[in-house]
Amino acid sequence: MATATVKLTMAQALVRYLCNQHTVIDGQQVPLFAGVFGIFGHGNVTCLAEALEAVQDRLPTWRGQNEQSMALAAIAYGKAKLRRQIMIATSSVGPGATNMITAAGVAHANRLPVLLLSGDIFANRRPDPVLQQVEHFGNPTISVNDGFKAVCRYWDRITHPEQIISSLPQAIASMLDPADCGPAFIGLCQDTQEIAFDYPVRFFEPRIHTIPRPRPDRRQVQEAIDKLRTAERPLIIAGGGVRYSLAEEQLAAFAQERGIPLAETIAGKGTVIHSHPAHVGPIGVIGSSSANAMAAAADVILAIGTRLQDFTTGSWTGFSADAHFVSVNAARWDATKHRALSVVGDALETITELDAGLGDWKADEAWTAKGVDAIAKWNQLLDEHQKPTNATVPTYAQIVGIVNDKAGDRDLIITAAGGLPGELTKGWRVKTPNTFDCEFGFSCMGYELAGGWGAAMADPTRTPIVMVGDGSYMMMNSDIYSSVLSGHKMIVIVCDNGGFAIINRLQNFKGGASFNNLIKDCRVKDPFSVDYAKHAEAMGALARHVESLGDFEAAMDWAKTTDRTTVITITSDGFAWVPGDADWDVGVPQVSERTAVNAARKDHDVIRAKQRIGV
Repeated sequence: MATATVKLTMAQALVRYLCNQHTVIDGQQVPLFAGVFGIFGHGNVTCLAEALEAVQDRLPTWRGQNEQSMALAAIAYGKAKLRRQIMIATSSVGPGATNMITAAGVAHANRLPVLLLSGDIFANRRPDPVLQQVEHFGNPTISVNDGFKAVCRYWDRITHPEQIISSLPQAIASMLDPADCGPAFIGLCQDTQEIAFDYPVRFFEPRIHTIPRPRPDRRQVQEAIDKLRTAERPLIIAGGGVRYSLAEEQLAAFAQERGIPLAETIAGKGTVIHSHPAHVGPIGVIGSSSANAMAAAADVILAIGTRLQDFTTGSWTGFSADAHFVSVNAARWDATKHRALSVVGDALETITELDAGLGDWKADEAWTAKGVDAIAKWNQLLDEHQKPTNATVPTYAQIVGIVNDKAGDRDLIITAAGGLPGELTKGWRVKTPNTFDCEFGFSCMGYELAGGWGAAMADPTRTPIVMVGDGSYMMMNSDIYSSVLSGHKMIVIVCDNGGFAIINRLQNFKGGASFNNLIKDCRVKDPFSVDYAKHAEAMGALARHVESLGDFEAAMDWAKTTDRTTVITITSDGFAWVPGDADWDVGVPQVSERTAVNAARKDHDVIRAKQRIGV
């Protein structure tokens, strides 16, 4: 019997296939691909756009203002959906494509799914070189899209229409694999998009995808149980993988019942609420003194769903050299780092098996009590820094405290780069799990506002609150306009501290002179401050500029009543920060004409002497 076929262009077939992929969220079948963020150019407008226009009732297309920011919005959508639903971002060729490479880096570093579709060179090469083509004299098969290879989990270029039959399922499998999750890129040759091909009808049969939960090896689980039983001072570090496994409740109960103090990474913050009995705060460079003190004293660390990046580990200075790590991760790469006892498997499944195998074992009550005391002292420190003062210029900590008080229990706080990740990771007291998004895997300036747009789209029942510094705002702000156009409200707090203040802080801390970071220290004709409120109003948002904390509180109340994206701008102190007590390894000159740099280098040698050897 002949196989039934349907004649479609490659672009039409690709879109039809994507429309027929589904998943299940909270018992409801929903599209796996929730929509498309697109900017059209000659590489995707005549064929791919033609196909997308025909299905806009099933697969809505949202026009972005910048290819990078629209792809960031797509990533934030997937993050807000806990990797259960995926967005697509499509660009034309050349600069449109390369603009998305940064966003691919964000998705790759943070283990987040996004499908990137970009126009590509002509497969037949007749018109070469085409508009925006970058030629490689020794290799005509290379296009700018090869740049995505370094920052994507899956990469392909479609030069023949039949190739999507094998490529698309592999791209989806990669994005849904907990161990391999990340961005998938497919380059679509311009002439291949137009070609009609007789596709098998069964290729388009609807499919329901589920995210696998790989169970850990029994031997690895038993070794982890045996190691935990030897612990006198155990500590849990919860990473983003706990949230993506939907294991928050299980881990919260496990930590409380076993009496194990629980610290969170930046990606893991929001696994438990701030007042959870086992919670000891965020860990690491922008973490709490409570979690860092517990980490320094711990003898067995159960790291779950974390890649243990340097901001979590204090560049591997935050733990005793004799401490033992048990690393639970769906990705073998992450589970095997730094002499860890590796348990490769899904977080929820592994926690369940560890709990069953531990029997009546509990941590020492004195150690559990030490964690409770440590977080109480940390809360006192936060209260001290967040309370109002008579200072002329408010601090980040004071602003964060007010926003935290005014935020609804389910409102999502979003930030990404500059000084706010530290102030929010330290100072934000989570009221409901999964209400904290600090993009710090890539620390991408510009994620903040794009992320707010994507998150607002992902869950219309809550309001994203975006906190952004003036530096990141100036780098990428056009999605204020996008959110107004599409009707997705977010509240934006712009903290103006006169430039890249947190990098100026690092520059000074390591002995350097203030240079090219704060506006006043740059090569400028006449330093001045942008009127961010007027700028936001010009893009259709509602906006206010305030100076005092009292006016800021009133503005927050007002922002919660508005019907569209609302921006509040406030001048903030660029030199006052909540203290931190974890080390961070960066390059410091071995020799310098500056006495302060030489002194900083001596101090830095002391830091490096404390580092745990990663073998």
